[in-house]
Amino acid sequence: MSETEKIVLNIQQEMKRGTLVLAVLTQMDQPQYGYSLIQALSEKDMVIEQNTLYPLMRRLEKQGLLDSIWQVEENRPRRYYKISTLGHEVRDVLIKEWQSLDVTMSKLIGGLK
Repeated sequence: MSETEKIVLNIQQEMKRGTLVLAVLTQMDQPQYGYSLIQALSEKDMVIEQNTLYPLMRRLEKQGLLDSIWQVEENRPRRYYKISTLGHEVRDVLIKEWQSLDVTMSKLIGGLK
């Protein structure tokens, strides 16, 4: 792998990390357990690894953005997460920020053509 490819890969990973919270919050209106959330995100081309998702969901719960409950299905306990009232408020602010950033970046990138 060339030096350029290494730099680009690193920056791409940083950019993705910065969008994961918003990506997760957009999918939490209905209760989700970890694997179902991974599938929902993957179907929309947002790939996330289990070892990234589970700590993120625990952190979002600790911050009060997600609520969780344990349910037993087919003799398997699963922890389901759903967006909280605070999570809705934060998500709305983050969406507005994302949209503003998108407009700004489009102007900047458009200036390169």
